[in-house]
Amino acid sequence: MEYVASLAFAKEQDQKDPLRKFREQFLFPQRKGKDAIYLCGNSLGLQPRNVKAAIEQELADWQQCAVEGYWGAKHPWLYYQQYCSKPLTSIMGASQQELTVMNTLTVNLHFMMLSFYKPTKQRFKVLMEAGAFPSDQYAVETQVKFHGFDPESAIIEVAPRPGEQLIRTEDILEIINRESDSLALVLFGGINYYTGQFFDIPAITDAAHKAGAYAGFDLAHVAGNIPVQLHDWDVDFAVWCSYKYLNGGPGAVGGAFVHEKHAGNRGFPRLGGWWGNEERIRFKMEKGFVPKDNAEGWQQSTAQVFNMVSLKASLELFEEAGIKALREKSIGMTNYLEFLLQQLKGINFEIITPNNCNERGAQLSLLFKDKGKEIHQQMTDAGIIVDWREPGVIRVSPVPMYNSYQDVFHFYEIIANIASNA
Repeated sequence: MEYVASLAFAKEQDQKDPLRKFREQFLFPQRKGKDAIYLCGNSLGLQPRNVKAAIEQELADWQQCAVEGYWGAKHPWLYYQQYCSKPLTSIMGASQQELTVMNTLTVNLHFMMLSFYKPTKQRFKVLMEAGAFPSDQYAVETQVKFHGFDPESAIIEVAPRPGEQLIRTEDILEIINRESDSLALVLFGGINYYTGQFFDIPAITDAAHKAGAYAGFDLAHVAGNIPVQLHDWDVDFAVWCSYKYLNGGPGAVGGAFVHEKHAGNRGFPRLGGWWGNEERIRFKMEKGFVPKDNAEGWQQSTAQVFNMVSLKASLELFEEAGIKALREKSIGMTNYLEFLLQQLKGINFEIITPNNCNERGAQLSLLFKDKGKEIHQQMTDAGIIVDWREPGVIRVSPVPMYNSYQDVFHFYEIIANIASNA
């Protein structure tokens, strides 16, 4: 597409957008009496309008049914996680038997590592990206220590080459091959939170398996952003949060994928809990954990209805819009944002996110050489909501479900004005 740096062009693209009606299904923060330019869905998604009624339905069922709501509510609570896992099948590229929603992201990561990180004296290392989100770093560090190993020798980090911002796929694969005798687990973020780089999940998974290691991924910045094919790519496990692109609300329930070759194996190691037990015998209240023969076999406690209801409401919109159509719009808007940023003069930054749209999602990371925090504050004062990440990045993320080309253009106008007054 030939892009034009004009409001008229942005309006024309919005008129052509088959998904434009979904913008009205979300509530925008107000700044100076009008909608903020919200380009921060990679941190926290906006509230869908249908959430309020969804919560009120569960409150009414709690009031009218009390404990009988587990089987008598409009949406019986016994099966609440399945109301979310079903629409996630197309988003994550998995069967419903391979998916569940439970806990939160880092809790799920710990549970999955307890199943898939099984170190031996010979094979004990974990490979991850340098600069992974701190929670992932903490989880891996403490898991390694839990098993009696030293993080300094047990954790291998793949870093960008000197003078580069991104990690080359060939470097990841080379290290996997080099460490094949000692590698137990490859654990990567699907998208690096700081640079916005989308990693080659199928290539990394294949290399890990050839090395005799498991492959797991933190898909916090992927879920609802880029459609993936976890089953076909033979990923062993994945975890994610639902409060970013999936709009599940602050602290919303996390998600997990376990490939059917593991999920269907009741003997596969995991920690047991009430809601992960086989439903046929759950209420016999007997000793002896018999896990479900699917991803729900990793669940621990009763489904958190009020922590799932907002995600359930948001996923109804995803089912209507379709993840493929959302991805197409996302590519177009992010490419437009990149084009506009390239027109800017007099402001010292670089886009460190890959310029290949197949290697990124909705986010562009702008690395400022100086005055980054000052510029971020000026954006905030002008009604823009984006986020700052140390040591020098402003992350900008036009989300296709509710953002528009006009949002992107107005962001450009404002930052161009900041640059002209610098």
